[in-house]
Amino acid sequence: MSGERQRIDKWLVYARVVKTRTLGQALAASGHVRLNGRKIDDPAQPVKAGDVLTIGLNGRVRVLKVLDFAERRGSYSVASELYEDLTPPAAEEAGPTVEAGEGRPTKRDRRRFDKLNEPD
Repeated sequence: MSGERQRIDKWLVYARVVKTRTLGQALAASGHVRLNGRKIDDPAQPVKAGDVLTIGLNGRVRVLKVLDFAERRGSYSVASELYEDLTPPAAEEAGPTVEAGEGRPTKRDRRRFDKLNEPD
């Protein structure tokens, strides 16, 4: 792209983070996007190469570093070249686990599960 900046809602669509520009605008306006650690609420906020976006979407948090821009939405392989994924690996869930083949959990196991899911 000839410019050094692009609207964040357009970039989210072209990088295939969201499906449509309307969803990109709604995501940016809802405050679920941070630009270099600062919460934004304007879909027209410009992003430039080197910016770091923190995006809360579908119960996950993604951290993406903007590398390049596109003029249109392309294939996944083209879109993946627009950013570097800095998202840390998901932490494993703590708690009792049931190994395959151990059968149903006992009453003691069920109480442990209930205690973990109990609100404080």
